[in-house]
Amino acid sequence: MTDQPTNQPYDGYDGYDPYGQQGYPQGHQAYPQGHQAHQAYPQGHQGYDDPYAGQQYTQQWQGQTWETQTQSPVSAQVTAAEETAYLPPQGHGAPAPAPTPAPAPTPASSAEYGPATVAGNPRITDAQRARAEGRSPIIEPGMQPAALTALLGLLLAGAAAVGTYALLVPLVVLQAVTAAGWFRLNGMWPARQGIALGFAGALAADAALLASDRSPSAILGTLGVWVLLALVLQLRSHADPDERMYGLMATVAASALAIVAGGYLAAEADAVTVGAIAVAVAVLARALPLPTPASVVVALLAGAGGGVAAGSLTGLGTSGALMGAGAAACALIGHRVASYDYPSRFVHFTAGVALPLSAAAPVVYVLGRALV
Repeated sequence: MTDQPTNQPYDGYDGYDPYGQQGYPQGHQAYPQGHQAHQAYPQGHQGYDDPYAGQQYTQQWQGQTWETQTQSPVSAQVTAAEETAYLPPQGHGAPAPAPTPAPAPTPASSAEYGPATVAGNPRITDAQRARAEGRSPIIEPGMQPAALTALLGLLLAGAAAVGTYALLVPLVVLQAVTAAGWFRLNGMWPARQGIALGFAGALAADAALLASDRSPSAILGTLGVWVLLALVLQLRSHADPDERMYGLMATVAASALAIVAGGYLAAEADAVTVGAIAVAVAVLARALPLPTPASVVVALLAGAGGGVAAGSLTGLGTSGALMGAGAAACALIGHRVASYDYPSRFVHFTAGVALPLSAAAPVVYVLGRALV
């Protein structure tokens, strides 16, 4: 057997020797140790031999060169899926191009965002932007809700001077707006069942007050029954435990505020007149464009002054200043609660209107009993 390679094709494979041993001496490998095959591949085929392409390839072995020409063309063209199966061995072939890094997103300029508004921002909420910028996420109701609060307070004051049943009309409106505003302030909307439950508790308290000759025990009794009723209803809910607890607290708070607002019905008529006028004046003063500390002081002074003015008309005299200051302080607390965490305009026109008057009801009742 000769040691020289031959150019004769391998029988049965049309010139393709799949084992690479055609023309090699027996007992020898296709490529001796220490030598690597240098192959010239046609364009478009890198890193592997394509025996079906009808091209020539050259192999070198121990300084000797031979050429092998495919004898018959492929009857069917190799598809793109078949070509992808001929992958080069790892470490051979052309290196893959380095991936082009994606451009880093440029942060939006702060000039693209307008001033803080209750209308919100389509990209980021006002509360989130305020926290990111280190500002307080608080928006106060403003002059329009304050004007509505003052109007409702004047209606309460005038109706109290007329009579008990006349007082029921603005009082029911106040209780309904209180229940609705509290749920929306807590982000629970729509919450028709909770709002209806709180408003029903307020109506039950009003009925109990009228039936008991305006006894304050009717408010406490109704409040206890409604807390138990809210607990039973939440236990029957199929929501998650955390959601049920959150709904329970919101329902109890809304019912309590709406029921406690019935204190205007239990208080003396003169006390209701003085307290409602003081709340109206204080809220209007608080809405003035002043720094917050100065605005609070001005609102308290305005409430005390409104109490003195109303007291001179009702017989309370100068003691109306204490009544006005106490009612104004509670009204500012309710005003502050309604300003929490960038509330919506609906919150401002419900909780922002009702909470100052509802929060002042217990003080009006207590001070009215002590001063009148």
